[in-house]
Amino acid sequence: QVQVAESGGGSVQAGGSLRLSCAASGYTYSQKMGWFRQAPGKEREGVAAIYSESGYSVYADSVKGRFTISQDNAKNTVYLQMDSLKPEDTAIYYCAADLRTGISGYWYRALEYQHWGQGTQVTVSS
Repeated sequence: QVQVAESGGGSVQAGGSLRLSCAASGYTYSQKMGWFRQAPGKEREGVAAIYSESGYSVYADSVKGRFTISQDNAKNTVYLQMDSLKPEDTAIYYCAADLRTGISGYWYRALEYQHWGQGTQVTVSS
């Protein structure tokens, strides 16, 4: 059974940093792992993704240069380092796994991912 679980959320002041972790289990291959976020009243949006075999990473324009996604394949864990946080980064952050074979460039689409964590709250105060 595939399981995905996020941790590391919390509250921080603007300009601060947080690191989110995503522990995944129950599978041997993933195409990519993604981080999404959803703020109250807004749609879920793709934040970053990492392609598991190559380590290639992609980012939304809103977080480029501030967030870094990385992976530890030995631990089946993906991280999202968030620096220079802004109040507009406040949201529930979700980790998701795409276990399909092949490569798809639509990393920012939620429908690309079959397995999701429960989410972790990130609150940035001004």
